[in-house]
This record gives sequence, structure tokens and C-alpha cells, in this order.
Amino acid sequence: MKVIIIGSGFGGLGAAARLAARGVEVEIFEKRDKPGGRAYVYEINGFKFDGGPTVITAPWMFDEIFTLAGKKREDYVKFVPVNPFYRIFDHEGKQFDYNNDHEFILKEIEKWNPEDKAGYERFIQTTKPIFQKGFVELASEPFLHLQDMLKIVPDLIKLQSYKSVYQYVSQFVKHPFLRTVFSFHPLLVGGNPFEVTSIYAMIHYLEREWGVWYAMGGTGAIVDAMVRLIEELGGKIHLNSEVEEILVSGDRRVNGIRLRDGSVHTADAIISNAEVAWTYRNLIPARYRKVNTNIRYERMRYSMSLFVIYFGTRRRYLDSRLAHHNIILSSRYKGLLDDIFHRKVLADDFSLYLHMPTITDPSMAPEGYESFYVLSPVPHLESDVDWRKVAPVYKDRILQFLEEHYLPDLRANIVAEHYIDPLHFENTLNSFRGAAFSVEPILTQSAWFRPHNQSEDFENLYFVGAGTHPGAGLPGVLSSSIIAEKLILGRGS
Repeated sequence: MKVIIIGSGFGGLGAAARLAARGVEVEIFEKRDKPGGRAYVYEINGFKFDGGPTVITAPWMFDEIFTLAGKKREDYVKFVPVNPFYRIFDHEGKQFDYNNDHEFILKEIEKWNPEDKAGYERFIQTTKPIFQKGFVELASEPFLHLQDMLKIVPDLIKLQSYKSVYQYVSQFVKHPFLRTVFSFHPLLVGGNPFEVTSIYAMIHYLEREWGVWYAMGGTGAIVDAMVRLIEELGGKIHLNSEVEEILVSGDRRVNGIRLRDGSVHTADAIISNAEVAWTYRNLIPARYRKVNTNIRYERMRYSMSLFVIYFGTRRRYLDSRLAHHNIILSSRYKGLLDDIFHRKVLADDFSLYLHMPTITDPSMAPEGYESFYVLSPVPHLESDVDWRKVAPVYKDRILQFLEEHYLPDLRANIVAEHYIDPLHFENTLNSFRGAAFSVEPILTQSAWFRPHNQSEDFENLYFVGAGTHPGAGLPGVLSSSIIAEKLILGRGS
């Protein structure tokens, strides 16, 4: 059996490794010059910048892939724990360190509102059953039939999945900043905490149980490890190989791909790790798509986009207040999210995620230098922002803010710099409307309501990645690769 995989993000790499370990012939076709998808690595002036995901949770999911092949993950890539998981700053620069040490967290809460300690303990106790249902039982199972969804509705109601993450947290925690601290997680997977189902509160349990980790050499080191594993198992990876069309045989089946250079490659099944809406709208002629029409995807709601600056400095900032993962919040929480998700305007203020990997791994920069990336959630391309004009100005505003509050003399010390904006997500990463995380993870776009892992139009076309079930984030896309393996090998339903 031969399977072609379009794209080499973690969903595609995970599916390729799992299938190759089962003896399936796999070939990956990647349009860029390096594998990784959103985990692409930029190398500039001796610096290495992870293009996308930097927060590693559920490390055992990577271990499982290598174990399937009779290998040990630690022989390919080293994971080290990060503590604190996140350092969260309010708009005045006051910090909250977040980790999985229960007594430490209670002491951090006490600095802000001692009365919220008891509520936090009740909140954490409720996250285990949410995790058990939302992740253990459902994340790696395909939702191909409506009855699959109907079966779990009573459980979802019992778990208060009709509430948003923010509403759910607010039942237990009263201080406004602490509510933000314990509800921001959906933003890591493209969701608005005020609208994403409270099932995503399971991230708290996931992190407390297994920690937050960093791969030495950066997230790109995991990509390299998985590529090496796939090739050792006989899989092939073709770079600079842009797919122009998925070929349809006419009997609800696909039989291959045509590349931009005109070459044709055939297979028994195809997995697309390209964004779902983009795959249907751009790779398959509309006349073959009865269910997955252009209109269907135009009507869906999409995640926010991102503006990301990668920069390296000749100065080290080990004397700063920064940790490995930092979240710097605006004075506005709901209002800013409304601007991003609903009004779709670029606000004057911003909240930031600042990644400083050289605190943990100096190899990400030349000796004596520091490596960073800073990320700002922004509206996707349904907004009227002209990023060709706005991007340089927005970049300077963010760097100026960091210089004034966290990184003295920053701009004078920058020796490497690159940025990406929503146009990059649309044109380079093939994301519909430039959404950074594909389909927004609201309740009515989750599980059966989310684009399916197996196409309704073609019985041997499958999907992995952020836009399909269960959703974005490394655990989500790796779960989608488990689903694809089950379906292709006849072990799913």
C-alpha cells in the first residue's frame, strides 16, 4: 500500500512515521525548501528561529511514535523541562509564574487575591474529568457520523462544555487578572477564551500532569528527528515539490497528485496536511466536491492570525525579568479579543507572547548572543488592514514597547531580524484568510462539526493538522495523525 502526504507539518510527519512503522510505503511532498510546515526554521546570521510552535506538552505522544518503530525518542532528540511554564505579566509589568507545582501556584495566587486559592483548587479538580473525556476518549477518535456526536452530548452537557473557558474559570476565580491567567490557553490553539468551549480547560490538566518541555536545538530538532525516523523506515520526503492538483478517478476516489512541474505521482490513499479549506478550494476541482464546497468553507469562522518578529541581539539579557516563555498582557482582555476576533481591527494596544529560548539553549544563537521571537495575535485577512504598509510600522511599535519595558537598548543591539504577517500565512503557508490556526475551535466547529479526517467526497482522502479534528496545538495535530492511521489501516469507524 502506498500513501502520499501533502505537507510536512507535525500532522503529516506523525502520520508518515506511524504508517511507515506499520509497513506502509509513504511519500511526503513539501512545497518549501525545508520540512516542518508551521515549524519551519529560519536561519539568519548564525541564529536559529523556530518559525511556529515552541510549547511542547504531552511529550509522550512523540515517544509513542518512536516506540512504534522500535526506537527511543531520546536517541533522536532531547527534551528538557521548562520552569516556569509561562511568566505572565500584567499591563503594569507585575508577574505571575505558572507551573505544575500546586503549592507554588497557591503562593502566586496569594500575591493577587488570597480568597481565590480555594476556588483555584476546585477548578483544578474539575479539569481531570474534562481531560479524560475531551482528550483521552475523544481526541484520537474520528467523528465521521452524526451519531458519534450525539452519543457524547450528555457528557458534554455534564461537563458544561456550553460555557466558554473564561466563563468556566470565572465560576471559581474572581480576580480579573487571575481569570486571565487561567483562561488564556485557548489562544495557543487559535481560540478566543470568551467563546471557545470549556473543554479546552483540559489544557491545565495536561500541563500539570506532564509538564511543559523544550527540545534542545529548538522545535526544528523534533522535525529533524522525525524526518530521520521516516527515512530510516523507508519513507521519502520531497522538498520544493508544490502540489498543484489532487487527481480524482471519478468513483469517489483520488488516485494521485500533480506537481507544479507537471509530474504525476500515484498512490492508494492521500493525506493532506495542507490547510483543509485551502486543500478543497485549490487542489480539487469544484465539480467533484458535493459536500466540501467553496461556500461551506466561506461560511466557517476562522482563527485569528499572527504577527511574529524573530530577532537576535548581540547583547544577552540574562539579567532581565524574562523567562523562557513570557506572556505580556494589555490592560484590556475582552476588548482586545473583540477587536481581533469580531471587529477585525488592528488595535492600538497588543498582548504578546515573547519566546526567549537561549535562556535554556544557548545553541540557538552565536556564542554570547540572544535569540527571541515575539508574537502578537492580530485579525485574519477579513479585516481591511493593508499589511504591506502596516507591517513595518507595527513591527517598530512592538520592538519599541519591548525596549521601553523589558529589553533595554533593544533596537541598537539587534543583529538579525525577520517577521511574518497574515499575508505570509495566506501566501506561503496556504492558510485560508491568513488564519494562523485554520478553523476557529468553537463548539459548533468541533468534533463532528469540524472538517472531517476522512473526506465525505472521497473515500481515500484524509486530513491531518490544525483544521481538522481535534484541532490545533501539538497534541491536537499528533492526535489527527493517529486518526488518519486508524482510518487508513481500517482500525477506525
